[in-house]
Formats: sequence, structure tokens, C-alpha cells
Amino acid sequence: MTITTAPPPRVAYFPDSFHEVNGVAHTSRHFEAFARRRNLPFLCVRAGDREPHLQEDGNVWTLELPRGFLSFALEKDLRFDPAFFRHVPLIEDVLVRFQPDIVHMTGPSEVGMLAAGLAAALHLPLAASWHTNVHEYAARRSEWLLRHLPKPKADVTGQKIEDVAMAFAARFYSIARVLFAPNPALCSLLERTTGRPCYLMPRGVDAGLFHPSLRTRTPADRTFVLGFVGRLSVEKNVALLATIQQELEQMGLHDFRFMIVGHGAEESWLRERLPRAEFTGVLKGKPLSQAYANMDLFVFPSHTDTFGNVVLEALASGVPAIVTPDGGPPTIVREGETGRIVPDEEFSAAVAEVLRDPAKHQAMRLAARAYALTMSWDAVFDGVYAAYEGILKAPAPSAVES
Repeated sequence: MTITTAPPPRVAYFPDSFHEVNGVAHTSRHFEAFARRRNLPFLCVRAGDREPHLQEDGNVWTLELPRGFLSFALEKDLRFDPAFFRHVPLIEDVLVRFQPDIVHMTGPSEVGMLAAGLAAALHLPLAASWHTNVHEYAARRSEWLLRHLPKPKADVTGQKIEDVAMAFAARFYSIARVLFAPNPALCSLLERTTGRPCYLMPRGVDAGLFHPSLRTRTPADRTFVLGFVGRLSVEKNVALLATIQQELEQMGLHDFRFMIVGHGAEESWLRERLPRAEFTGVLKGKPLSQAYANMDLFVFPSHTDTFGNVVLEALASGVPAIVTPDGGPPTIVREGETGRIVPDEEFSAAVAEVLRDPAKHQAMRLAARAYALTMSWDAVFDGVYAAYEGILKAPAPSAVES
């Protein structure tokens, strides 16, 4: 008797970010690397900064397409090109040659919109992964306007902005046959609002790249380093870092400093209020790993992150983390063991508690590293491919009713 196994699905992946510094790009680069390690048939269609370029490297193909002069900035290193549809003939030609079984997009960008349209035109099942809480970002980005309103009206208006943004996002994601999200709460929310099944797609960490042994500070340097890695923007709630410094000093604690890795619109504001902080800018590779290892406690006050790659990277580096109860980070941190999960008003007290208890701090460092060792990228993407297999075997669902 001969036992045959079905070939792996041929995946056309359309990330809205790949070369930038953010969670979507980070996950997308690891996804492509996973396909290369496993020699899986995988086409990655993404935006780049050069002429259209198709590379066929065995089973893994990449198609990079430039954004044009009409593109505009969404973030310091992320743009949107409303004329990106000019690449449709080339993308369609490559898709016909590659013959994917499934199309996977990561969000409502120009790249994602083309993925959705081409999947429909070619009668291919569409998967979509949610990486960014666009509804919460919309509300945070409106705060500059809302602060001019009376607080009750500002609160109501802010919630309305968030609700409308979520409704639009849910409508867009409902065109997919199946969804992926990085934490259980988001999966439940998406299932309720889109009527589509949602699978967990958390994120992993390279525990060899992020390692406590990369610490370069000398034993004589006993200053307690509070670290932050990420975009310096309003939705990351980075203003709380200045509050933490002020409140720690009011408690009589002065032997600490901040190390802040990243860039963004709030950088100059933070520099004014954190004169002792080290601002490294964006770091990658070994310099980033060393920066994490040189921290003593990771302080991440964001309420909008769907997962929190940087939190997991800190834990892998043996650095316990303090996070808010919102979004994905509290699903990574184990309260009192690998860090703390506290509201904004308790951050300073939580930092002080760790700073004053070296034995507890050391135990947290060891627990953080041990937990990170259980979080591999291969396990994450094995789960995604298992979901693909289920999608391809199941009948197509009916369209969501208006």
C-alpha cells in the first residue's frame, strides 16, 4: 500500500509592509524565511523602492513593485500609493504563472486592496491577517482635534471615530474567507464583526538573535536602565515615559536612565522631557539585540498593539516587561513572573517595586528568558499552514449580507 501526502498549498502573500520597521514587516520577513527553510511554494508580492523586480528562487518567488510620486507618508518609513493599481497587469501575469491555491493579504493598504481584487478575479480563496488596530489608531490620531472639545463631547466623538473605523475595517476584512489575528480577544472581535472564522497567528522570536549574553555593559555600570523599543508616536502612549521619570524622582529614585530605540513624531517632545535618556534611533540586527540585552526593565505603555513583538524580544533578552492590560502584550507577559500588567497610573509604582528588589528582578529575568524559548516562529507558521489546509478542504462560505 502506497501512502501519498498532499503537496503543500501554493501561497501568494501580499504584505502591506515588508522592508519597514514595524510588526507587519517583521512578521512578513519571518514568514518568507520560513517558506525558504521548508522549501514551500511561496510568492511574496510587496512594495519596494526600485523598478519592478521578479526573483524566482526555487519555490520562493518575490515580486517587488515601487510606489510612485503620488504616494504619501503614513508613517516616517511607510507610504501609501493611490496609483499602485498600475501594477495590476504584471501582478496578474505573475499570479497566473505561479498558480497559487490561496491568496493572503495583511491589511487594507493599496497592496491588500489589489490582493483582494485579484483573488476575486482569479476565483481564489482569500485569507487576511489583522496586524494593526486601525480603529484605535484612528481614535488616537484624532486626539489633537478632540482636545479642543469639552471632555464629555470629546469622549463621545472619539468613541464614534473608533466605531466607524472598526465598521469600515470589518467590512473590508469580511471579503476574506478566513482571518488570522495575533491574540484571542481580537479573534473573537473579528468573528463577531465579520462573520468569518478567525485563527490565532501570534508571533515568534529568534531566541538566538535576542540573548542575555549580548549584554555589553560593565559590572561597574549599576545604573538601572529602563528600555523602550518602538515607534515614538501618540498611539504608543510614549508620553507616559516622561511621567514615569517624574514620579520615580518624586519617590526619591534617581539611579536610573531610559534607553529609547526608535523614531517618530514624538521624539523631540520626549528629548525635552527626558534629558538623561539615550536615544539610539532605529536599530537592527546585532546592535538591536545588544540594546535589549543592556536594558534592565522593558517599559511598554502602548494600548493599541495587537501583539507586541518588542515585548517578546525583550523577554528573550532576559529583560522583564511592564505592559498595560490592553491589546496583545498582556497575552505575552505573565503577571508577577516575567513582568507586570498594570494600568497607566500604576506604571511608576511597578517600576519602583522591581528596581528596589534585586532578587525579584533576577528571578523575573530568568523566567522571561525561559518563556521566550517556548515561542518559535516555526510553530507560528505551522499553525497558519494548518489553517490553510482546512480552508482549501472546506466549501466556500456565502457572502456576508449587507
